[in-house]
Parts: sequence; structure tokens; C-alpha cells
Amino acid sequence: MISYTLYKNEASTEWVTFVHGAGGSSSIWFKQIRDFQKHFNVLLLDLRGHGNSNEQIKTAFKQKYTFKSIANDVIEVIDHLQIESSHFVGISLGSIVIRQLAEMYPTRVKSMILGGAILKMNFRSQILMRLGNMFKYVLPYLVLYKFFAFVIMPKKNHKNSRLLFINEAKKLYQKEFIKWFKLTAEINPVLRWFRQVELDIPTLYVMGEEDYMFLPSVKEVVKNHEKSSSLLVIENCGHVVNVDAPHVFNSKVIRFLESLKRS
Repeated sequence: MISYTLYKNEASTEWVTFVHGAGGSSSIWFKQIRDFQKHFNVLLLDLRGHGNSNEQIKTAFKQKYTFKSIANDVIEVIDHLQIESSHFVGISLGSIVIRQLAEMYPTRVKSMILGGAILKMNFRSQILMRLGNMFKYVLPYLVLYKFFAFVIMPKKNHKNSRLLFINEAKKLYQKEFIKWFKLTAEINPVLRWFRQVELDIPTLYVMGEEDYMFLPSVKEVVKNHEKSSSLLVIENCGHVVNVDAPHVFNSKVIRFLESLKRS
């Protein structure tokens, strides 16, 4: 089973589960824990090969990674903890894991908060993937990861997010990086399906106005999925919204979750 951390709130029966992106770990949510725990029970996950899920499952996951198998890792923890349903908050690639999970187990997902959501690989990101694919066995993965981090989070005010992700990525093994990279190389059919199919689950997309690679496609999808989806764009903010603008992120997301209680 993947590693998890709980922060209980005895006054609440509601759960919020946080899912990080590729190369990150549950520690990227450190600016969220205190605020969210005031209102909810909080569950932080380390996806396979990341954070504290690194050592114990180095040998356990010999098979090819798919978004379905990673979503099942998450469900295994939730089943183990006997959590019937939860709100899910994800960042970057974590948003795809949550969307996949909602596709497979819709009754377990109360709502989806998708930060720095990836719904379409634009031309620039596809070039990036092709370059990565060419060099993944040649270059040390950290060189590739730093390059990706600079392309996705290029501005001065994205520096904290960049450094956080690069420092977390240092804890990954080269083999692990390659497995996750292969997963992203097969992302297009999955994303095409997500863009076409609207789920009947309240969804809030939280995007930085400077997330130039992924914001345009999210705007498009929200327009088409207006029954269930809404979009919050945070000013002066890049791809990793929860790190670039934690106070705005926390207050707006908590307000959204509280509004669902009342509806």
C-alpha cells in the first residue's frame, strides 16, 4: 500500500484527500494542512515511487504504470481507512489521477479540485515530451526534470514552486522517473476522453493566470462542461497554484467545499 498521512478533525465527518503530481510528494501540501484541518479531516498521499512510498514499494511495482493502476492505489488507501467518499484536491498530474479515479469510482468522489490541471498537451508541451522521450535513457533524469520545471514554471515568481519540485524530484530513482515519464507519453487518449465526457461531480479548476501551457484548454473545457465545472484563475501565479498563492488557494477552495455542504 502507498504511504499516507492523516490529520484528523474530530468535529468533522468530511474528508479531503490531497494528490500531488509527478516528481512531487505529499510535502508539497505543507501550506494547506493547517487551514484545511480546521474544517475537514485531511488525508495526504505519496503516490507510488514518491515520498515515503519510495522505499517500501521499490520492488512491488514491476508492472507498467497506468493511470488506472495509480487510481487503484488511492482507492486501496481509502478502503483501508474505511472512508466512504472524499473531496479530492490534486495538482498537475495529480489532477489526472483524480479524474481517472472519478471515472472508475464516481460514488467515492464528492468533488474534485483540480489545480494546475492538465487537460490537453499543447504544441510546446508535446515537443517537451518528445525531447524527454528521446533523452530519457541518456541524460540524468534530474537534468530533464530541471529543464521541464523551467519550461512549465519560467517566471521569477515561480521560483519557490520550481525549487520545491526539483528538490522532491531528487528523491526519485532514475527507473522510477522513466516509468512516470512513459506514463505521460501515453497521456493524449486519456485527456481526449476527459475533455469529451462531463462527470456529474462538482469540479473546481484552480489555475494560475501565468500557466500558459495548460490554462487555455481548461478554459475551453469549463465552457463545455458548465453543468458541473467552474474555473478560478489566480493572478500573478504559475502552474503550481497551491505553492505560488497558498492563501488565495486555501480560502477559495475551502469556500467552495463549504458551499457544497449547503447545497
